[in-house]
Amino acid sequence: MPELPEVETVRRGLEPVMTGEIIAQADVNRPDLRWPFPPHMAERLTGQKVIGLQRRSKYILCDLASRETLLVHLGMSGRMLISGDPLGVFAHNHPAPEKHDHVVFHMKNGARITFNDARRFGAMDLFPTGGSHKLLDVLGPEPLGNDFHEDHLIAAFKGRNTPVKAALLDQRIVAGLGNIYVCEALFRAGISPKRKAGRIASHRVATLVPIIREVLQDAIKAGGSSLRDFRQADGKLGYFQHRFDAYGREGERCRTPDCAGTIRRIVQSGRSSFYCPQCQS
Repeated sequence: MPELPEVETVRRGLEPVMTGEIIAQADVNRPDLRWPFPPHMAERLTGQKVIGLQRRSKYILCDLASRETLLVHLGMSGRMLISGDPLGVFAHNHPAPEKHDHVVFHMKNGARITFNDARRFGAMDLFPTGGSHKLLDVLGPEPLGNDFHEDHLIAAFKGRNTPVKAALLDQRIVAGLGNIYVCEALFRAGISPKRKAGRIASHRVATLVPIIREVLQDAIKAGGSSLRDFRQADGKLGYFQHRFDAYGREGERCRTPDCAGTIRRIVQSGRSSFYCPQCQS
C-alpha cells in the first residue's frame, strides 16, 4: 500500500495540473471502490474549480470551490495518472480507456487525470471543506509537521507494552507511516523492531523523530518506492526501493560499516519486519 512518500509524490505531481483549474467533466464509471461513492459524485465534481491539493497521512485532499473536499485514498493498487500536456511537461497523449479506469477527471486545461485501481481497495469521498471525516479524525500528527516532536513520541511510548514497530504503525501516534519506512527508520536508529516501545530509553525515542523525517524526505526526493503497482502521476517509477537498507533484504549483508551481520525477517502482527540483529538492539 502506498505510504506517505508515495502519496505526497502523487500530490505534488497533480498540483500544477489541477490547482486553480476547472474539472470540465468528471466520469464515474462504477458505483463504488472500497466503499460506495458519495451520491451524485460526478455531478458534484463537474464544473468545480480546484482550490488546492493537500495531503493528510495517506490521503489526498482536493479542496473545491463548492466548499466540498474530495478525499482520495489510493489503496493497494490505485494510481492517479496524468495525460495530455497542458504545461509542456507531460509527454503522454490521452491513452485509450482501460478496464480499471474507475474515475476520470477531464480538466478544462486539456489534462486528463485517471484513477485506475485494479484491486479496487482505493476510495473516494466528499465532505465539507474544513469539516470532520471519520478517516481523518482519528489520525495523529504528521511526521513532517511541527506537532510531531520528541516530547510527543516519548509520551506516546510511555508504558506501552507493544513492540516499537507496532507503535510506529499506529496511525493515532503518527500519521502516514507504513511497513517500509518504519523498517528503514528503525534500522537507521539502531533499534530492534522487537523492542517494547515503553522499554526504550527516552533519549533513544527522541532520536527517532529526526530519523523518521529524514527517511521520509529521502523517499519523497526519490519519488517514493515502486514495489508492485505504484507509479508517480506522470507514470514513472519511484526509485527509493534501490536505497533500502533493511526492507526486503532478508539474507543480505548489513550495510552498516564494519558490521558482518545479515538482514533477518520476522513476522509481527501479520507483517514482515526486516532488521539487522547485530546493529539493532
